[in-house]
Amino acid sequence: MAGNPERRTSLGLAACTAIVVGNMVGSGFYLSPAAVAPYGLLAILTWIVMGAGAICLGLTFARLARMHSATGGPYAYTRLAYGDFAGFLVAWGYWISIWASLPVIAVAFTGSLLKLAPALQGQRTMAVGITLGAIWFVALANLRGVKTAGIFAEWTTYTKLVPFAAIAIIGLAFVRRDYLTAFNPSGKPLFESVAALAPLTMFAYLGLESATVPAGDVRDPERTIPRSTMLGILTAAIIYVLGTTVVLGVVPREQLVNSTAPFTDAARAMWGSWAATTISIAVMVSSIGALNGWTLMMGQVPMAAAQDGLFPALFGRLSSRGVPAIGIVVSASLATALVLVQVSGAPGFAAIYDMIVSLSTMAAVIPYVFCALAGGLIAGRLRGGAVPRVTLVEGVAFVFSMFTVYGCGPRPVLYGLILLLLGLPVYVWQRREHADLTRVRPAA
Repeated sequence: MAGNPERRTSLGLAACTAIVVGNMVGSGFYLSPAAVAPYGLLAILTWIVMGAGAICLGLTFARLARMHSATGGPYAYTRLAYGDFAGFLVAWGYWISIWASLPVIAVAFTGSLLKLAPALQGQRTMAVGITLGAIWFVALANLRGVKTAGIFAEWTTYTKLVPFAAIAIIGLAFVRRDYLTAFNPSGKPLFESVAALAPLTMFAYLGLESATVPAGDVRDPERTIPRSTMLGILTAAIIYVLGTTVVLGVVPREQLVNSTAPFTDAARAMWGSWAATTISIAVMVSSIGALNGWTLMMGQVPMAAAQDGLFPALFGRLSSRGVPAIGIVVSASLATALVLVQVSGAPGFAAIYDMIVSLSTMAAVIPYVFCALAGGLIAGRLRGGAVPRVTLVEGVAFVFSMFTVYGCGPRPVLYGLILLLLGLPVYVWQRREHADLTRVRPAA
């Protein structure tokens, strides 16, 4: 890998920032105003607080990237700080959370397309075909190389930012103050309401670490990764806070709670049907962009783990274009299986699908918990065993991540633990294979 110059010069600041923003500003954000509407102004305040927590996490990843730039992002940092077993658990859960989320993003693309083509609505087979087509179109684009994926990320991200920035900024002039008077109309206690809002908002912040994952393909990673991470988080946070404020202040709460396209409804209320159509197109572009970014990471994380002997070797094999083609194909196939399981309607299987998707947020936050405190351990090792030190920012990032896990609720956390433990046989098998290879390797 070190000898492949194409892999080392594929992604610059613009591409890395586009990957971060593209992965963050996705379907979770488009639907979030409807999900947080019952909480009124408290939802906007929570967006701000969660944004501050996300910035602390971003600063933490920026420090890690400056200390040690390695492909795999959270997995690489966890393994370096805590050892092979912790690294494997993070890679295992992180990888599953990515491919389990792809169908949700693809469905958002299909839903927006069907709204633009009413004649196709109600045709289930067509909807399934479009959803699978989106997954595999992006997978094939990633198979062409990391540089292609980076260009695709730039195009989709910067295209979609224009209409959503317009809503977030120009839309402030259309906000009705009487729609924003209730602080917490949910009727729940304050702490319980904030805990419920935490995973809803954190789902939109997932992906803030995206620039750290393809580190081996980034130009000047010690500078590019920290800068693109912070630029991406700040851009997304501003759009989240202002965009949610506009939607809550334009669409009545009673209508917003039941909305399946809150930003489209807000655009229609402000500027008419042409604006609603524009937003629907923007959602489609953004969904494809998010699919592209997460597909890139879906191949990079297991590749890094495989190269360290913690994942099956096939995930680490690179194609002639320098990409982990087998890993991408296997992961996309698993995502395809989830789509088919869902549409099959078979008793029990759909429930399993829904459970796995609901776990994706929790599983993705676990690496944040590990990485929040990894900096002190890595710095100590790089300095020859110095006493680890935890900065205030890293302490805040750790508390922020733990509170998000708490907000996910007992059921997802329980199943998340089971999900991680299911990886134990894979870890044991890989350790056995590695030991066998060590025993049979001839002496130099």
